[in-house]
Amino acid sequence: MPIEEQLILVSPDDTLVGVAGKLQAHREGLLHRAFSIFIFDDAGRLLLQRRAHGKYHSGGLWTNTCCGHPRPGEAMPDAVRRRLGEEMGIPSDLRKVASLLYRAPLDQGLTEHEFVHIHAGTFTGMPRPDPAEAAGWEWINLPALSARIQAEPDAFTVWFRQILERAGTFAVQAWARGDRVPPLHMNAC
Repeated sequence: MPIEEQLILVSPDDTLVGVAGKLQAHREGLLHRAFSIFIFDDAGRLLLQRRAHGKYHSGGLWTNTCCGHPRPGEAMPDAVRRRLGEEMGIPSDLRKVASLLYRAPLDQGLTEHEFVHIHAGTFTGMPRPDPAEAAGWEWINLPALSARIQAEPDAFTVWFRQILERAGTFAVQAWARGDRVPPLHMNAC
């Protein structure tokens, strides 16, 4: 039987306060450290991922390129590179562009309560996603993405919608261009 992944529990200022199993953290809505990755191509299109239908929450929903949790003792740069390779089969140099503190209900009676470190990078090849993680993927330009989310918000993960709403179009376009902007801190729950 596989050992349950351990999540890093944090305070609202992202200070380590303990660890908990992944399911426990989501059942009890415990605040934990996470990351979300936004990969863009040379044309500024975002690589979307459709979560595998068998995921324990948000299965089949569209989201940003990759998400995950650093392991206890793992540095964030190592965690984002590791997970992007595991989940989408791609390498990229990533830079931190924002952080977000949020709490939201999920399906299956779970709650997502995360301090998310948002990273961006570029890639111009063909993703090789792990089918246990991603049911599909597509490149999309930002205006088309906005129109799709407006038309069908429930087809997208709650964290992805929160990031886009709080960061705003200007910031996401800056991430796509690779502009060196100071990281945003979107910490109001």
